[in-house]
Amino acid sequence: MLEYIKTILGKVSFSQELFEKELRKAINMLMPNDVEQLKVWCYAKFSDLYEEVLNRSFQGLAGQ
Repeated sequence: MLEYIKTILGKVSFSQELFEKELRKAINMLMPNDVEQLKVWCYAKFSDLYEEVLNRSFQGLAGQ
C-alpha cells in the first residue's frame, strides 16, 4: 500500500490541493510505522515544493 501511495503522490504533485488531499487520505489509512516511512520519503522528495503542506499534514504525529 505504501508504494501505491507514493505513486499516487508523485502523480498529483503538480497540484498542491490534490497533493494535500491525497497525503491526508494516506496518513489516515496507513499504519503508524508506514506513516513514518511516508513522512521521511515525502520530506526527501517534496520539501522543496510543499514543505508547508508536509508540516501541516504531519503535525502532531509521533516523531514530529
